[in-house]
Amino acid sequence: MANTKKIVQLLLKKYPDPKIELRFNNPLELVIATILSAQCTDIKVNEVTKELFRKYKTAEQYAGAEVTTFEQDIRPTGFYKNKAKMIIECCRQIVTDFNGKVPDTIEELTRLAGVGRKTANVILGSAFGKQTMGVDTHVLRVSNRLGLAHSKKPDKVEEELINQMPGNKLTSINLALVLHGRRTCRAKKPLCPDCVLYKECEWQDKNR
Repeated sequence: MANTKKIVQLLLKKYPDPKIELRFNNPLELVIATILSAQCTDIKVNEVTKELFRKYKTAEQYAGAEVTTFEQDIRPTGFYKNKAKMIIECCRQIVTDFNGKVPDTIEELTRLAGVGRKTANVILGSAFGKQTMGVDTHVLRVSNRLGLAHSKKPDKVEEELINQMPGNKLTSINLALVLHGRRTCRAKKPLCPDCVLYKECEWQDKNR
């Protein structure tokens, strides 16, 4: 069984102040950035949102955007037609259902177009300062390799991790797991010999 306490200690020592790599100034901007980040790198999203966030400031402005113009504004992020539709609809919901302000509960956020449970947790953790565990592909992979989780279902992994982790550090651990998955415990060619969690890791392929 994984030594959760030791893993958390080593993770937070390596990533003492983990932050989401998407750039944003308020909850609305993080909602937009996370929708744009699907099948796209954070670096590219940050390049696009640098101009986008100057052009659009409020949910009302996104909701009223002309679709074909907005598609071109976000085109470099890929799947831009679908993303444009989701962002405009999402912001219409924020305007009509929440008086133009991004809601701060998982139940309300997941009602928004383009916002699933993982995205909602990211927004709650990084924009609202709540303690959450958003399970993306990195968290799913790293937690299973370490032996902290034993499922391919994000909701189940979220539950497993929350039950083991200190409640006051959930968001920091979440972000550290993401960074570790990107930088060390990669899907292909993971850097196992350089990993600070090597001794604690239960992954059977770590010695290959």
